[in-house]
Amino acid sequence: MSNAAPAASAPESSAGIARSSALMASGTIISRVTGVVRTSAIAAAIGFATFADTYTIANSLPNIVYILIVGGAINSVFVPQLVRHMKSDTDGGDGYADRLLTLVGLVLLAVTAAAIVLAPWIVRLYSPRNWTAADLHVSILFAYFLLPQIFFYGMYTMLQQVLNARGSFGAPMFAPIINNIVVIGAAIAFIVVVGTSPTSASVANSQIMLLGALTTVGVIAQAVVLVPSAWRVGYRFRPRFDFKGQGLAKAGSLAFWTIGFVAINQVTLLIVTRLAAAANVVLTTHGGVNVGFTSYQNAYLTFILPHSVITVSLITALLPALSRAAHALDFEVIRTRIASAMSIVIVMLTPLSAMLFVQGPRISQLLFARGSASIEEAIYTGHVLQAFVVGLVPFSLYYVLLRGYYSLENTKTPFYLTLGLNITNLAIAIPLYYAVPAQDKVMVLALAFALAYVVFLVVSWRMFSRRIGGLHTYYTVRTLVRTTIATVFCFFATAATLHYMLMVLPGGFFGIFIDLAVATTVGTVAFIAVGWVLHISEVRRLPGQLSRVKARLT
Repeated sequence: MSNAAPAASAPESSAGIARSSALMASGTIISRVTGVVRTSAIAAAIGFATFADTYTIANSLPNIVYILIVGGAINSVFVPQLVRHMKSDTDGGDGYADRLLTLVGLVLLAVTAAAIVLAPWIVRLYSPRNWTAADLHVSILFAYFLLPQIFFYGMYTMLQQVLNARGSFGAPMFAPIINNIVVIGAAIAFIVVVGTSPTSASVANSQIMLLGALTTVGVIAQAVVLVPSAWRVGYRFRPRFDFKGQGLAKAGSLAFWTIGFVAINQVTLLIVTRLAAAANVVLTTHGGVNVGFTSYQNAYLTFILPHSVITVSLITALLPALSRAAHALDFEVIRTRIASAMSIVIVMLTPLSAMLFVQGPRISQLLFARGSASIEEAIYTGHVLQAFVVGLVPFSLYYVLLRGYYSLENTKTPFYLTLGLNITNLAIAIPLYYAVPAQDKVMVLALAFALAYVVFLVVSWRMFSRRIGGLHTYYTVRTLVRTTIATVFCFFATAATLHYMLMVLPGGFFGIFIDLAVATTVGTVAFIAVGWVLHISEVRRLPGQLSRVKARLT
């Protein structure tokens, strides 16, 4: 295991990665902000009770089925293959991309049709036994209108990968904004038509169709908007059915293990979905605060926001370069790139984790306490968010390491890592779930998720280090230690400021917003000040980076 710091170029590599991901990050930030508004609008429309779970579970199914069948393979396998064919094929890889899109499109059409036919059985698989017949009927009806998303999710992702392989990263990051705007409109329309506090018994089939169909329209728009972007980079799709002997078998063999990887994740999600939804029914029956799968999902979406903005943007920009380095067997470039990406992730996400943990209930109150969702339901969702946040940094670093494996065209090892991770998750989650009161069951499901990533970050680090002849472990651990010390100051500064602000400001949306803004500002300043003193290189480079941004803006 290498303990040396990265070569002198590591800081420059960090800066290069950061510059490459700047456009994506800006698109992702806007996308995720509108996504938060979307989640807030849906919560206001459907609340957190059992009816909300009927929609949330049905709306999760297109993602589950799509990712299970082809999504994981598209994301992790096909970009390296597209990059290789762009370099080696005389047509710049266009023919390979045409065949791949045609093949994946046919598979997606078949899967979508099968999923719609099997919708009642799929919903029953994910729904808890203590749902009523009305709850089951509503979720199945939602599924009929939501499952067509499978095809359009696939087309969006394939076009995204074609664009990324050609060095175009911006449009795919901005496309989800259109989806979010459409769904926000759907939530508003549902509130106007139905009002607040909907139940499975009170909502008409036509109202279910309204919310379900408009949600799917958003996904369609997200996919279609990438077509002009593909034209601008010189790619025009032409269906091609001459699949044999064109190199697609290699992509398929690599995808085999990735599909198994995704399947393991989905088995765990299935169990967690049923457990969380069942807990919600118990709470509804016995008069507790509703905390179920919708709370779990909304907390997860809030938790994943900084990961999506920072880590995914970095790795999306980094993966083609990693793939080229792996193709050339240049392991030192891989080591340096990964160390640079990890240092950025650590420095940015560790203080964010602390601030999210301190402010979790208040953030959830700001986002979700309106319409059909009560303040108490929002605050409990915030406690679920706190449990997730424990694993934010390990989750993101594990993600970086997996992409290192994929750049090496190794999908088998991530399969076994994921198997162990999910076994660990369930081994922690199930005993805790049955040991705690109903009100805390969803929170411990999130905590088990976080702790599993803490364990398997260490395991995956050691395995990947052996695979490429060492990682820059000393450099990364040194960054982590210094960042953690600075984060301790950030944590207490944020907590003290929030405590003071709660005493001097009234509640309400604007009061909570000001509380969070001031506490976040103070926490950030504390982190930067201590980070500067501790010579954290990413913090020291911040003034120069801000100057370059200012110069570009002016």
